[in-house]
Amino acid sequence: MNARLREDAEGIIREAISANIPDRAVLSALSGAEFPGRVMLLSVGKAAYPMAEAAVKALGGRISRGMVISKYGHIPRPLPNLECFEAGHPVPDENTLKATRAALDMTRGLDPSDTVLFLLSGGGSSLFEDPLIPLDELMRLTDSLLASGCGIQEINTVRKRLSRVKGGRFALWCLPAKVECLVLSDVIGNRLDMIASGPCAADTSTCEDALRVIDGNGIPVSAGIRKILEAETPKSVPNARCRIIGDVNTLVDAAAQACEKRGYRPVVIDREMCCEAKDAGKLLAGTALSSAEGGTAFIVGGETVVRLSDPHGKGGRNQELALSAAGILAGSPDTAVFAAGSDGTDGPTDAAGGYADGDTLAELERAGIDCASALAFHDAYNALKAVGNLIVTGPTGTNVNDIYIALKR
Repeated sequence: MNARLREDAEGIIREAISANIPDRAVLSALSGAEFPGRVMLLSVGKAAYPMAEAAVKALGGRISRGMVISKYGHIPRPLPNLECFEAGHPVPDENTLKATRAALDMTRGLDPSDTVLFLLSGGGSSLFEDPLIPLDELMRLTDSLLASGCGIQEINTVRKRLSRVKGGRFALWCLPAKVECLVLSDVIGNRLDMIASGPCAADTSTCEDALRVIDGNGIPVSAGIRKILEAETPKSVPNARCRIIGDVNTLVDAAAQACEKRGYRPVVIDREMCCEAKDAGKLLAGTALSSAEGGTAFIVGGETVVRLSDPHGKGGRNQELALSAAGILAGSPDTAVFAAGSDGTDGPTDAAGGYADGDTLAELERAGIDCASALAFHDAYNALKAVGNLIVTGPTGTNVNDIYIALKR
């Protein structure tokens, strides 16, 4: 392993993520805010805790009641006067339903002068749910959608139709109160109706779109689910205002600054990449190798996908991206590719992503691991772990897509 490149990679990831912790954005959005009646605070998603913490700092005693719902391990300590729940991600579980019902109880019977301050971040589709179908059916369908390689917008087009709180329905539940929604976006294009399946946003997708996702990917569903998918979602949510306070652009910009600080000339290739992870890894590696100019950082933001085979191993899209680059980079000095999720999570693993350089393929071979087989079996986690090439950050407190970088010294 090239120790200098690995050190640079770790530092760049750390600084890019740190620059996107949402506390400052929440404080700025709430500066000077006036709420005539009661304020009910609801913070949902992987970044729910730091967003709620900032709101408490900004509003203090003006918050009448409050609640935080986040992923397991993402609530480090209690927050004063707020109920905190942890639940399942990326698949909802019983604790998801329990937390969501508590949120519905908190926002029941509000007055026209009241405001629901909804702080929303990625992961909310799994963490905030009151389903129209049995939980076990929803869990199986969610697993199938995730394994199919569908993009997050396609997945959420289906999920919002099977829910009492998605697709604008939660905001309508809060009537006659107003809903002020501050959003940390993890969806390419910042579509408000797709971030966490849009609990406060009018749905722009159609029944036909949802059925196309199901049928086009060969996902089996019951007659009951199909009937629900044929019912249209709310197309108007008059009592809600949603504002984006952070997205992948701030992540890419922060990564570019961190690269420049270390002597690399940053070149932003794409801010909204969405393709298969293995293709993105090969593209980044090939781009770096074909460049005649050293001292360059090629930067991409976005969210790739993995189409899982069955059976399959353990990994995530960022780990698979890095592993796919290893074969292209083999034997090339002073070049590396790495990828990480800004939330510190990559698939059902404890890693945020992975790293590869010109030595990685030989290191895998010495460890008895065939890179091509690991990729075919989608077992990037165990392959990269064997050679010390996982990137592990722990929960970061933010969620603004993924960052992919190729460095050429």
